[in-house]
Amino acid sequence: MMTDPIADMLTRMRNSLTSGASNCVIPGSRLKVAILDAIKREGFIQDYEVASDGPRSVIRVAFRFGPEGEKVISSLDRFSSPGCRRYRGCNDLPKVRGGLGIAVVSTNQGILSDRECRQRRVGGEVLCTID
Repeated sequence: MMTDPIADMLTRMRNSLTSGASNCVIPGSRLKVAILDAIKREGFIQDYEVASDGPRSVIRVAFRFGPEGEKVISSLDRFSSPGCRRYRGCNDLPKVRGGLGIAVVSTNQGILSDRECRQRRVGGEVLCTID
């Protein structure tokens, strides 16, 4: 049994980026799709595709690279964990690398980036940070 599927997703993505792969495959869930959607809206990944592979679904994530082949994502870190949930108001959300990165937040309006949370004036549980 997996205790933290979000950390598993981030670790799979981090390992794929470190190995130089252009994409990765992770087990699917609606929460992971919502997180990837927020990351895609902010421009850190190129695309993702949900595919049914037998009774389980998988998500194929295509990473985004710069014009000279440099990685757009330099780090993926879990902020909140199942054992220690970290909630922040819209004014207390972390600024990742001075605004160059994002924090993915679970709110009552869905999974949003920190920029969208500040715009909508909502807070929530900070799931992870990406820069």
